[in-house]
Amino acid sequence: MSGEFSGLENYISVLQNEAFRLAAANTLRFVALCIPVLMAFSLLLSVLIGGCKYEADFFKTTSFIPMALPAASVAFLWKAAFHKNGLVNGMLIYMGGSPQDFMGTELAFYMLIICYIWRNAGYDTVLWSASLSNISPNLYEAASVDGAGPVMQFFLVTLPGVKQDFFIIGILSLINSFKVFREAYLVAGAYPHTSMYLLQHLFNNWFASLDMDKLCAGAVMTAGIIFFLIFLLKKISGEAAK
Repeated sequence: MSGEFSGLENYISVLQNEAFRLAAANTLRFVALCIPVLMAFSLLLSVLIGGCKYEADFFKTTSFIPMALPAASVAFLWKAAFHKNGLVNGMLIYMGGSPQDFMGTELAFYMLIICYIWRNAGYDTVLWSASLSNISPNLYEAASVDGAGPVMQFFLVTLPGVKQDFFIIGILSLINSFKVFREAYLVAGAYPHTSMYLLQHLFNNWFASLDMDKLCAGAVMTAGIIFFLIFLLKKISGEAAK
């Protein structure tokens, strides 16, 4: 900011910053848990919907509704459900349990995961459904004639048939994982519980305080990590396609 060349000083300062280390660890943990769970769950959901003889289009449409909701509406629903006097605690008290502080404890991180999967499962389901539509029904018929049940057909026909789309769906899921900050910010503000304090919170706070040197250095490192994750997904997808 002074106009003088600082070399790697800003990067060293960011790496030594406790808030950055906390936010980076939370973000990596969030991505590492959410992406595999979301992709597996949405694939299973698309297979189940594809097996419906009737109303398959209805289920696809309804599963996509959370993605179409505005972030403010999702935040309102989140508050109504997980507030200390909200719907979930009301149900726990009714069943004889004790209320939980979902947003003020380590549970906040898992509530964030639930919100992300609920909001994006329909989107990935539609993508997987499009991929499943490219698999010839003759392959399932041949597998059935050979004695393969639904589970074996899933592993021998479905998974090989959708593996070419694994990379693009993984990238879109990764991109959407960074958008969860909108709901987290609207629910818990700029300084939520430490378990859900993400890089987006930190960058937002640095921008508000005009710490542009740290912000730029942190953004460059984050971009490098994202490119590495994309390269890793591409490599996994390429090996799976062989």
